[in-house]
Amino acid sequence: MTRRRVVVTGLGVVAPIGIGIEPFWDSLIAGKSGVGPITAFDASPFKTRIAGEVKNFDAERYMSPKTAKRSARFAQIGITAALEAFRHAGLAPCEGDAGARCAIVMGSGIGAFDMFEREHESFIRRGPGKFHPLTVPMIIPNATAGALAGETGFRGPNFCVSTACATGATAIGAAFDLVRVGRADVAIAGSSEATVSPWALDGYLQLRALSSRNDSPETASRPFSKTRDGFVLAEGGGALILESLEHAQARGAQIHAELLGYGATADGYHMTAPDPTNQGAVRAMRDALTDAGLEPTDVDLVNAHGTSTPLNDAAETAAIHKAFGEHAKRLMVQSTKSMTGHTIGGAAAIESVAGILELMRGRVHPTINLHDPDPECDLDYVPNVAREASPRVLMKNAFGFGGHNAVLVFRRWDG
Repeated sequence: MTRRRVVVTGLGVVAPIGIGIEPFWDSLIAGKSGVGPITAFDASPFKTRIAGEVKNFDAERYMSPKTAKRSARFAQIGITAALEAFRHAGLAPCEGDAGARCAIVMGSGIGAFDMFEREHESFIRRGPGKFHPLTVPMIIPNATAGALAGETGFRGPNFCVSTACATGATAIGAAFDLVRVGRADVAIAGSSEATVSPWALDGYLQLRALSSRNDSPETASRPFSKTRDGFVLAEGGGALILESLEHAQARGAQIHAELLGYGATADGYHMTAPDPTNQGAVRAMRDALTDAGLEPTDVDLVNAHGTSTPLNDAAETAAIHKAFGEHAKRLMVQSTKSMTGHTIGGAAAIESVAGILELMRGRVHPTINLHDPDPECDLDYVPNVAREASPRVLMKNAFGFGGHNAVLVFRRWDG
C-alpha cells in the first residue's frame, strides 16, 4: 500500500501557561510555571493544594454559546484548542458533503471527571431528576469529537481514543494513520483533560503520585531532579491539523512540520508503574523511528514524558539510553510538564504543539526547576534556561497508566 506524506498545517493549545499559541510559546521560552494554589475548590483538607489550572478561561469567547453551555470543561478546552488549530491552518467550516473526507480524533484520558463528581453528589443529595439533564452526553470522553463535527462540518471518521497519559500521542497517531492510508485528507487530532476536582485530587493522592510542595507551587514540578516528589495535577489540551501533503499543497496551506512516524506498544506489566526492563517504551521509540525511516542518530530533540515522579523519570532516562545507545548523550531532552504540570490525557497533545513550535522557531524550551539532578537521570535536559538551537527531528514520548506507550516523530519543514 502506498502511504501518503502527512504534514502539520495548524496548531492550537489551551494550557496553564497560556491560551493560544503565542502566549503559550512566550511562557515556554521564559521558563514560566503555570502551577499555583488551587482555586477551583477549597483544597484545604488535602495534603496537596496546588495544581496547574487554566486561568481566565471563558469558553464562550472561543465557540458558540450553545456549544459552550452543552460542553463540560474538558470538552470546552479541547474544542478551543481544536478551533484555534483549525483557524491557524486557514480552514473554514465545510458545508454538505465537503467534509466527508475530513476526520476528527480528539481523545481524553478520563472525560468530565469534575462534572461527574458534581452531578453525582447532587443526585445523592437531592434524588432522581434533580441533576443536570445533559449529564450523560456531557461527561462522555467523545463529547469533544462529536461537538467539533458540528463546529467544523467535518463529517468523516470521528472518534475518541483513551490511553491515559498517552492519549494525546495515540490520538495524533491514529489520525496520522487515517490520513496516510487515504481514509481522510485532513484531520483534527489532539486531546484534552480537566480533572482538577476534589475526587480526582484525592484519588491521585491515594496513589501517592502527587507532589505536596504547597509552599512553593512554581517549583513543585521538577522532572529529573533528585528532589522530585511526584507530579502536579493540571488541566489543558492541544490539537494539530494533519493533512496529506498533496491536499495541503493544493490549497496553498502553510506547512509547519511533517509527521514521519508513530510507534505504540503495551508494557503488560503493571497498572501504574513502568516496566523496570523498559521494553515497551524502548520498542515504541524504535518502532516510531522505523516507521519514520530514520536512524537514532537523526533525532535532535526528545520531548520526554517527564512527569516528575520518582519512577517515571529514571525509567524514561534508562529507556532513552537503550533506544538511542551512544547517541543518547548527544540528545537534547526536555519536559514541558516542568512548567504546565501533568495534564493527564491532554499532555502529549500540548507537548506536541510545544515541540513543533521549537522546530519552526529554532529555540528549545527548558526543563525548569532542575537544580539538583538525579544521578540516575544523566542526559542533557536543557536545564532551567531556553537554548538557541535548530533541531530538525523531534521525538515525542508519552506513557500512560495501564502500560500504554505512544511515540511520535516530527521533522522540521524546510520546504
